[in-house]
Amino acid sequence: MREVIRTENAPVPAGAYSQAIVSDGLVFVAGQGPRDPRTGQNAAGGVAAETRQVLTNIQSILAAAGCQMKDVVKVNVYLRDAGDFAEMNKVYETFWPENPPARTTVQAIPPADILVEIDCIARRP
Repeated sequence: MREVIRTENAPVPAGAYSQAIVSDGLVFVAGQGPRDPRTGQNAAGGVAAETRQVLTNIQSILAAAGCQMKDVVKVNVYLRDAGDFAEMNKVYETFWPENPPARTTVQAIPPADILVEIDCIARRP
């Protein structure tokens, strides 16, 4: 079974993809950028502000799928500049203060002049 997840509390997809898909008890959240769904604008204030908005968007999508951040098992982080790792990580840790998920962080070129993009996989409780 495949279930499409949609919520107004996260940015509307900018292309041909879903915010998340649930399949066999796993929630696959598409790469999220720092767009604030209320304003339609990207978070301003550097990689820390962008990371906070990205993870807030992911949190909203997970909630729409019946999950919480503690249900995330794998995260991929894409940074425009690897030098932003420490600042991104400081915010990231506030979303998973204990028992964080497995994670891969790579330097990449996220779309639309953003500094960070994050996707994840969660297990639906």
